[in-house]
Order: sequence, then C-alpha cells, then structure tokens
Amino acid sequence: MTAAQAPRKDYPETDKWDLTAIYASDTAYEQDIKKLQELAADFTRIYQGRLNEVGAIKDALADMANIQTIADHLSHYAFLPQAADTTDPAANHQLNRINQLFASVFGQLTFFDTELQAQSNELLDEVAATDEDTAAVIRHIKAAKAHELPGAVEQVLTQLGPTLDTPNAIRDQMFADMDFGSFTVAGKTYPLSFTLYEEEYQKHPDTAVRRAAYHQFCDTLARYQNTMAAAYYNQVAKEKTLATLRGYDSVFDYLLAPQEVTRAMFDRQIDGLMQGLAPVMQRYVTHLKKLWGLDHIGYTDLQIDIDPEFAPAVTRAEAPSMVNDALAPMGPAYQELIAHAFPQRWVDFAPNAGKASGAFATMPYAIHPYVLMSWSDTLPALYTLIHELGHTGQMTLASRKHDIMAANPSTYVVEGPSTFHELLLTKSLLAKASDPRLKRFALSRLLSDTYFHNCVTHLLEAAFQREVYTLIDNGESFNAAKLNELKLQVLHQFWGDAVDLTDGRPELTWMRQSHYYMGLYSYTYSASMVISTGAFLRLQNGDENAIHDWQEFLALGDTKTPLEEAKVAGVDISTAKPLENMVAFLDETEKQIEALSAEID
Repeated sequence: MTAAQAPRKDYPETDKWDLTAIYASDTAYEQDIKKLQELAADFTRIYQGRLNEVGAIKDALADMANIQTIADHLSHYAFLPQAADTTDPAANHQLNRINQLFASVFGQLTFFDTELQAQSNELLDEVAATDEDTAAVIRHIKAAKAHELPGAVEQVLTQLGPTLDTPNAIRDQMFADMDFGSFTVAGKTYPLSFTLYEEEYQKHPDTAVRRAAYHQFCDTLARYQNTMAAAYYNQVAKEKTLATLRGYDSVFDYLLAPQEVTRAMFDRQIDGLMQGLAPVMQRYVTHLKKLWGLDHIGYTDLQIDIDPEFAPAVTRAEAPSMVNDALAPMGPAYQELIAHAFPQRWVDFAPNAGKASGAFATMPYAIHPYVLMSWSDTLPALYTLIHELGHTGQMTLASRKHDIMAANPSTYVVEGPSTFHELLLTKSLLAKASDPRLKRFALSRLLSDTYFHNCVTHLLEAAFQREVYTLIDNGESFNAAKLNELKLQVLHQFWGDAVDLTDGRPELTWMRQSHYYMGLYSYTYSASMVISTGAFLRLQNGDENAIHDWQEFLALGDTKTPLEEAKVAGVDISTAKPLENMVAFLDETEKQIEALSAEID
C-alpha cells in the first residue's frame, strides 16, 4: 500500500485539521445537541403565531441566529470527520445522526418562514429598515413568498431532508466503495484510486502511464455507471418535483432563484464561453500536442504541463511563504489573516484512503475556516490550497461583519475570492520568472490550471447540466447511455477536432463531479471568474482602488444581490462586456505562451 492510499490513522496529526476549536470534547458536543433541542422547543413556544409585529420579528431573528449558529457548529463537527474518511463507520453514523436531528429540529421551526411570508410587504419593509443584516434576510423572505407551500407541507419536506438527500449520499458511498485496482506499464505496476488519478496520474509526465491510468480509471467508472445514473435521475427528478410544487415554470427558475440570478445570465455564461473560449483552448491544446510530439491529444492529456522540466516541486514547508508572497498585494492585515491557517491547522492535508474527492473550504460560524484537500508536492496542489484559502478569507471577513443569517453570499459570486487568489499566485510566479521558460510555465498554469478548472471543466459540466435539466423540464427521462451521449455532445461542441474523444471514455466524466447534486452550481465557477478577472485586471492596470474595492466586496456577505456585489468590486455584470474582457485576456495569454515557445525554440 502506498502512502497515498494509507489509512487515516497512519498520518501525523500535523497533516490533519484540528476540530477542537469547534468543540473541545465530545461531551461539549453532546451538550450542544441537547441545547439545540431545548432552544428549538422554546422558540416554537414563544414565537409560533406571534410573528406579526416588528419587535417580535426582530427578537425571533436574533434567537434564530443563535439556533443556526449552534446547528452550524454541530453540523461541522459531524460532517468534517466523515469527509476526511468516508469509510469510517463511526463518522458515517454521527453524520446520519446529526442529519436526523436537524430534520426533526428544523421541521418544527418551518413555521418561522411560513409566518414571515404571510406578513404584508409593508411590515416586512419596516423590519428590514432596522439594519443591514435584517434587510438581507427579509429580501429573501419576500422573494420566496410566491413559492411558499402550506406550513404542514413545508414541515414534512424539512423532515424528509435526509431522505431527499439520498442520491448524493449514494454517490459519495459509491466512490468510497470503488476499487480502481492497479495498472501496469513497461513491467511496472502502479496503484490506482480516485484521488491518485486526479492528483497525480492525470498530469503524469509519462504519456504511457497517464493514458494507462486513464483507461483503467474509465473501466472502473463504467462498471458503476448504471447505478450512478439511477441516483442522478432521482436527484434531478426530485428537483423537478419541488420546482413544480412551488409553482416554478421551470426547474432552471427554481434552482436559480436562491442565487438571485436570471436564466438569461445563466445562458449567457455558458454560451459565451462555449463560443468564445473554445477556440482559445483548442489552440492551446494543439500547441501542447506539438510541444510534446504527441500522436494525438486525448481527454487525459488536456492538462499536462507545458514543460515538465519546469514543473517544480512545492513542499508543504514551502507553501506558507509562497502563499504569503502571492497575497502581498492584499496588504499585511489580510496576509496575517490567511497565515493563521497553518499554525491553527485549518487545513486537512492527508491524502488518506477514503477521503472525499476534490477540495473544499467551509467555516463554522464565528470560529475559523476549515479546508479539505489531498496534498502532493506539486504546483497544482499549491493552486488548490491558495484557491481554498481564498474562500477562507471571504468567510472570515464576512462573518466578522455580519451575523450567520447574512454572512453567506450567493453562489453566483462565491468562487470570486478563491479564483482571485489563484490570479495573485500566478502574478507572483511571473514576477519571479527570470527566463522565458519559467515565464511560459507560469502563464500556462494560469491557462491550464486556474481557467481550465473554472472556465472549462466546470463550464462543460454546466453545459451538460443544461441539457439534462432541459430533458427533465420536457418530461423526459434518461439512463447512463443517454447521459454519456449528452456529455459527449458537449465535449465535441467545445473541443471540435482538437481533442481525440475516442481515446478512453471521456463521456463518463459526468460521474466524477459531486456538483451535479448541488443544483446549478458548476456554472458559477466561471461566472465568479468573470468578476475576479475584472477586479484583477483593474489591479493589473494600476487602479489604486482595486484592492480596497475587492476587500469591500469580500466582506459583503449576503447583503446585496450578485449584480450589486460585483459593482462594489468594480465589475458590471449586467452586460456581457466583463465576460468578453475575460476571454480577450485569455486569448492574449495563449498568444503569449506560443510566442514564448517560439523564442525558446
């Protein structure tokens, strides 16, 4: 068994996050479980049937914020160990227990939203006028009024929460159970897992190893495709049912409503990149093919390093200083905020067996953020780290300024802080580049890591989702074969003839992403990048207000709509211009890479 596949117990505590900041002991955790139940009962006794005047509503909002804070702490204490090792029976049991608790507790509290939505807009506006955080809550209450169901129905839906989330749980458990086996190249056997493929083999410098790993990876996915398609169908069918119940004309409208985004903005993001960015990326991968002397570019070749000799190792020990250097434009106070991540063990680095795939950042309110990732001594791992630390910066700044009910911004903008961090890292790497090869390497990281991940990988997920939800809106169904067909169509549309989509099973890529169980989330990566790119271009162009405005943006929480928040950052997303500017920036970046290659040759 390799280190990357070792059980969690074999990794030192310094590789793992420290959850004692949430609860010093399990005893304290159990005490908060009891406290949550008592507070929910008291809340119901005090406020049910009485939310009809300003004072009572304000008091109820304060008490609800307290309930949500305790629930947030409990949720994180149960969720984080399970994400760190999905094969741990005790962790799975604890998460299931807390989910059942929340279904019961918040089921009895559904009257809160129902009663508020029954009040007149005049009374709600009077409540909203009291402070900024309250105004954010009331804004959503008013928007949801037209789609609220009778109180008893809302209560049942809340209590059914764990059951309704079953498709995602099945998907997670399926990946935990998958055995990817091993593969052999030139007489050497290599172990394979989901994490190993995504973190190591996907960009392996040996083409034979990279492609063999991909074929074995696809063969394993294929064995599970029918079961996963069934789980995914239940997910989208559930969403369509809820959309219809709540009176939405389309599942798109239902899923976009919480983001406060129109269908036109959603379609513009997808269509703009499918048409504008595709030619840029086709040129880039064709250039890669030439530089590497490949017979073709397959799906697994898309993110190989432009020059493996200039793919320096980045150790865990080096990461803090490299992060600090990259964040210098943000100023000392912000650098210090992010630097706490290392001594306080915000980050779970261990690439142990059973760890949830990918990476994420989350924050128990008013404590500190936590980041999950699987570290490898590579530059992509550093990009993942600084990306997630971007989320931690926004989470911390917003929570300092707003209560829990107004601290979390729309998902439409939520990836802006993380991708801005990635842009700052590339800026820092470029500043240190002393020769054309290093400069080309840094620019290729910008294109093939930062923008590829956010504006290609997730964009193609979004384009695929649009096709899936269109089927569901039209009353149709699907199976694994149909999903494969839809995914392949989207890939052909974007990559044209530049990529050989017959090498391996790229159509099975729909199985790899958990975002499909999070509604219309995938497209927000690229939408957020339009905002972060616009802000970064202000910085690059010498706008002295760019960083001040960006930090104001980070601290907004949910107090404004996405359109309004982007304007605080100096980016007007009411038009397609910022999207076009981003594509133009990437077009110029790709041309610089080719020019540097010519200079190096």
